[in-house]
Amino acid sequence: MALLAPLFYVWILLVRKKEVLLPFLAILLPFIVIHITYVGVDIKSYSISFVNFVLVYISCQAVYTFLITCKEPEKIFRYILILNFVFCLIAIPFYFTPYFQPLWVDQDIGGNVGHFRRLKLLTYEPSYYAFLFTPVFYFFLLQYCFQQNKIPGKWLLPMLFIPFILSFSIGVIVAVFVAGVIVWIIYFSSLTKKKRILNGLVYTGAGFISGMVILILFFRHNPIFQRIKNILSGDDSSGNGRIRDAFILADKLIHQKSEFWGVGIGQIKIMGETTIRNYYMYYTDNVVAIPNAVAETMTIFGWVGVFFRFALEIFLFFFTRVWTNYYRLLLFLFVFIYQFTGSFITNIAEYLVWIFAFTRAFHQFDIKREKV
Repeated sequence: MALLAPLFYVWILLVRKKEVLLPFLAILLPFIVIHITYVGVDIKSYSISFVNFVLVYISCQAVYTFLITCKEPEKIFRYILILNFVFCLIAIPFYFTPYFQPLWVDQDIGGNVGHFRRLKLLTYEPSYYAFLFTPVFYFFLLQYCFQQNKIPGKWLLPMLFIPFILSFSIGVIVAVFVAGVIVWIIYFSSLTKKKRILNGLVYTGAGFISGMVILILFFRHNPIFQRIKNILSGDDSSGNGRIRDAFILADKLIHQKSEFWGVGIGQIKIMGETTIRNYYMYYTDNVVAIPNAVAETMTIFGWVGVFFRFALEIFLFFFTRVWTNYYRLLLFLFVFIYQFTGSFITNIAEYLVWIFAFTRAFHQFDIKREKV
């Protein structure tokens, strides 16, 4: 999408007849001046990363422009849902072959489980795949709950839950679940009185308890328990890298330059050659990065950038009245939680979720409409 940004930019100007790039550059200008004149940066790396930032921003504007002009987003979501499920079914046989790598990741969970394969399809990791699927998951789950679904429930529910189960992305699944619980608590009376939601809560609760009892009695050494055990004990390398280690490394890097203004765009890969590699004690071809959106924001733009990030999220939450739409509220809560556990600052997928949350679309899930 970033490579197509120049074409997107022309299309945005033609459709919206409005300049969208100058405000973004105006916001970045103080950081650019301070990073170059006060903090000190590698100009070549800074320039390349700055261009990438601009291309990502234009791509996000293209997503927003498409969303406000698209008359039938449901049709596109339906295509994605069906194609995704088809590829999931295709991927399952590959799980048992030596040719699994384009579709699955082999991960050492530890304990008595050992290696376990997680679905990533053609993305670079399972958590990213699960993250990409979340907007589609929420969309059709709400359709089912409000009896708006055109796909029969016996087909729809497996198409929604199987991809998450196969990805085994605990971070995304927990964020999806917590966001759902918060929305349910906020609108407890109006949601609980809906028959499908009440039945879903009862059956899900009963199924969860039954499943836990069976796992505890007969399959105690299973991948789910082992990974949860690793996370709680601090032995989960993926969870540690995305949460604890990310903020430790961010703190180390900004103390070398500026706590308030950060180290600058494109400087993590330069400074990380020493700091990050020494921290993890790996000296191979591993890419040095900070896989956490908030921690990376702090590293690049300092505490000023972190303040601006949260101030913008809170402002847009109230300005666009996110709480008036079930779908947008779910997405906002999900991505707000997830930004502390993963992602990165040029992740178009994350910005796509933010755009969905802040765009006054998807009126079929408006709360006033559902109350009527």
